[in-house]
Amino acid sequence: MLGALPSLAAAGSLVWAVACRRTAVRQRLGRLALPAAVCAALSLITSFGLPRPAAGWKLAEAALLLVLVAAVTRWSRVSHLAWALPPAALAVTLWPLPLVTGESFLESIGIATSWLLPVAAAVAAGAYPRRQELRRRRAVAEARSAQRLQLSRDLHDFVAHDISGIVVQAQAARFVAATDPSHAVLALERIEKAGLNALASMDRTVRMLHGPETAAIEPLPDVSQLPLLIKDFTAAGATEAHLDLPGPVAERLSREAGSVAYRIVVEGLTNIRRHAPDAPRATVAFTPTATTVEIRITNDSGTDPAARPAARSSGRLAPARRASRGGLGLPALTEHAQALGGSLSAGPHGDGGWQLTAVLPAAPLMDGDPMTTEKTL
Repeated sequence: MLGALPSLAAAGSLVWAVACRRTAVRQRLGRLALPAAVCAALSLITSFGLPRPAAGWKLAEAALLLVLVAAVTRWSRVSHLAWALPPAALAVTLWPLPLVTGESFLESIGIATSWLLPVAAAVAAGAYPRRQELRRRRAVAEARSAQRLQLSRDLHDFVAHDISGIVVQAQAARFVAATDPSHAVLALERIEKAGLNALASMDRTVRMLHGPETAAIEPLPDVSQLPLLIKDFTAAGATEAHLDLPGPVAERLSREAGSVAYRIVVEGLTNIRRHAPDAPRATVAFTPTATTVEIRITNDSGTDPAARPAARSSGRLAPARRASRGGLGLPALTEHAQALGGSLSAGPHGDGGWQLTAVLPAAPLMDGDPMTTEKTL
């Protein structure tokens, strides 16, 4: 009866793991490391402690231990595998040795080695789904991280641009409302338009949360929408923006590169509005080459007093925006441009101005394609 104890213990452990509610099965399967180690110890004791163990019980015991090995490999913690699997593998490998007599040492080693194959198969049977589960979890985590990054980029690139425009228009309306109500009405109209744009961007972001199918319904803006962006930027503040957009640029940029180009221009204009709101002039220039398109966004120093008509008419300056820590816009756009095979840099320009330069890959220039046809605003 003692020879049957390991088999009964192993069978009882497996029954205990699965004889419960479905929601608790996985939790119990993860606790089989200790029962497997105990059953392995009992197997070794009965194999070498009894005078001659029953072959039938030992074979059933080896089969049940192999099932435990597979279950432990699949469900137990990694820290538990180090002390649960070796004794179980040893018990399965050595169980035939007490039953064979008259065999040489080398033959005994061969018998024991042959039982390593079932042990390896049981470990593989548990390790493969475990590895697939880990890969699935890692893929889900990476997808969630990418989605969060995309959400932060959309909110930063589009919503922040519209909100900063609202702030500028609200400040201008506050100072001219008493002296020039007509300008205040125009500012309110621009505030309404910027608010609607911000709501549209947020709606697109929310739809993206519901899945890639709904996110793909509305494409992201590209360079074809830059003229309207430049026009709205000029109307919303004291900075006069100009756009130099050669004709073939839109056709040569891929859809993703065009979206990145639009985001770069939005980021550049938003930074101008935040850090140099009284700059008299800003320029957005696209320069195509044989295999790339260069984007340069430059602005003056912003020290010209004539650049603040609202403040001048009211006799005082609009309150400066509270200084904040650097955002994620330029680092994120730099990574995005580099992922496309391009580059992005920013630094001082001229006498106190600033310049943002980006180079994006483009389709090769075909013979006869014009490179100098410009669209200027």
